[in-house]
Amino acid sequence: MTSLTFLGATGQVTGSCYLLETGSSRLLLDCGLFQGSKETEKQNEADFPFDPAGIDAVVLSHAHLDHCGRLPKLVKDGFNGKVFLTEASFSLLELMLTDAVHLQLRDTEWENKRRQRAGKKLLEPLYELDDVKALLELRQPVAYNNERQILPGITVSFHEAGHILGSSIVRLRIEDRHETKTLVFSGDLGNPNSPLLRDPTVITEADVLLLESTYGDRDHKPLENTLEELRETLAEAAASGGNVIIPAFAVGRTQDLIYWLGKLQRQGNLPQQQIYLDSPMAIRASEIYADNTHLFNIDDPEFTEIAPQGWQAWLPGLVFSETAEQSMAVNRITGGAIIIAGSGMCNGGRIRHHLKYNLWRHNAHIIIAGFQAEGTLGRTLVEGKKKYLKILGAEINIAATVHTLGALSAHADQSQLLQWASHFKNPKPRLYLIHGEKTAALSLQTCFQRTGWRAEIPKVGEKITL
Repeated sequence: MTSLTFLGATGQVTGSCYLLETGSSRLLLDCGLFQGSKETEKQNEADFPFDPAGIDAVVLSHAHLDHCGRLPKLVKDGFNGKVFLTEASFSLLELMLTDAVHLQLRDTEWENKRRQRAGKKLLEPLYELDDVKALLELRQPVAYNNERQILPGITVSFHEAGHILGSSIVRLRIEDRHETKTLVFSGDLGNPNSPLLRDPTVITEADVLLLESTYGDRDHKPLENTLEELRETLAEAAASGGNVIIPAFAVGRTQDLIYWLGKLQRQGNLPQQQIYLDSPMAIRASEIYADNTHLFNIDDPEFTEIAPQGWQAWLPGLVFSETAEQSMAVNRITGGAIIIAGSGMCNGGRIRHHLKYNLWRHNAHIIIAGFQAEGTLGRTLVEGKKKYLKILGAEINIAATVHTLGALSAHADQSQLLQWASHFKNPKPRLYLIHGEKTAALSLQTCFQRTGWRAEIPKVGEKITL
């Protein structure tokens, strides 16, 4: 009998991981990092609740770390099957995991120096570079909309999710005991307002549906209102002489921001002449995006024509800041610049340096353009409950103005999730709400119940049969 066990991104946003077991095979849907508070991230160190050597294959929805970040640990602990993913995710996975392991090794080294001085037990990294390299050898790319048998009785097809480049809705067909069941995993569904990517593919049939609920409790602001707020923020910052600091996810959000800034520039609404992308990973990701313009939508013919020439052709004045020396030079700019840097939730990376040098300035503006998980520095800024923050060992007064631009989110909102799910024909699939904080999932559950469609919110470790 085929079963599915919920092991992550259940009652929370991060740590996406689901175990599918048939009479002959064991398959994982995603294997992501838990991200957020120290307590949340401690879950990454725990042993897997299954034998990694007994997993036959992994199907990856997309290359964000909360979906792929524990794959090298899976290999380290014994996994040697294939990892099936889209063609664009093939390149992004290497970028994301290589960057993640270097950051993790650096952080472990720093922490161990502190522990050594204090006479405490030293930490081991979650995984090493060799584990990442071994994992990357297991990648098996599959083109969108192509059905492929990956294990006995199991076929997979990937469909555009519109979340980041290469993101997919996963459809699995499982034959077990002379029955065929269809499992659809939404992955992270994109916002149809995305300026670059195609809208999520409409799926109409399934026996079981796993649906994300990141923004299940709210709708984004109208896009035009958000763009107007962006225009006003840039104008206000220019008038006051302050910098604009934008924490951005390297994959997806950064490229969307470059598009919108280029659009504003063409409309005469971008007063800043200095725009810095201060993130080596975001620069590499932008290059991968530029190599895959055939996956973009064609909503803006002008951009479609210019995009193959590169991002700096679309946004003149954009400067790629790659080295540490270049990043420190950007830190010395006291006003008049737009600085885009990672990490997107402000929990690490170069953005913390830029916040340290700008957050105390009354004329600075911080633009939050993406989801901020509980326990992150970005979430603290959005909530606005603190007057001071400790950043890189210094106590910083929060004097800058913080803006939240919800419509630029790469996730579908409540109405968009309901609209996408409404295309499933009767009888409706069994519905499970995942990848959302409890309040978001409960709100979305209520919306479905009003339509007569029962939605379950599974618990960690819960097992269902198909």
